Amino acid sequence: MTIRKLCMDDFVHVLNWSKDATFCAANGWVQNRSEEELYNWWFHCVNNNAVDFIRLRIDLGERLVGYVDLAGIHNDCAEIGIAIGERTLWGQGIGGEAVRCLMKYARETLGIPVFHAETNEENVRARNMLQKLGFVEASRYGSEHYMGKDSQLIQYQYAI
Repeated sequence: MTIRKLCMDDFVHVLNWSKDATFCAANGWVQNRSEEELYNWWFHCVNNNAVDFIRLRIDLGERLVGYVDLAGIHNDCAEIGIAIGERTLWGQGIGGEAVRCLMKYARETLGIPVFHAETNEENVRARNMLQKLGFVEASRYGSEHYMGKDSQLIQYQYAI
């Protein structure tokens, strides 16, 4: 498993993910986006120059299977995010390994020792992944619609 820069050639995979209603619902993607709208969004992701946000692709072998994010990068902390686009790979530990790679990258490249994450109470896979990685629950604040129902948001923290 590796993480690396996004490229426009990845768009074909992103387009496929956008056709999976379960993936879209789980990741907050708008369903039934036009190909042009999705392409413009992906173009923005690939060419992002924000100083407080980094999105990297997750490769399993040579195959793109998802992406990881560092968001809200400020001083010594950042929030992590992850999406595994190939739903057949969910629950196989790929997300946890990708987040480990992301955290290593953030520590070695950006000097970040503190990470935050947020997920829905209903997202048991994400909660289990974060706990296995050593994240601890920091708070329960807010709620949002997730997979067809309102769900409590849980905030996590990890510090080296």
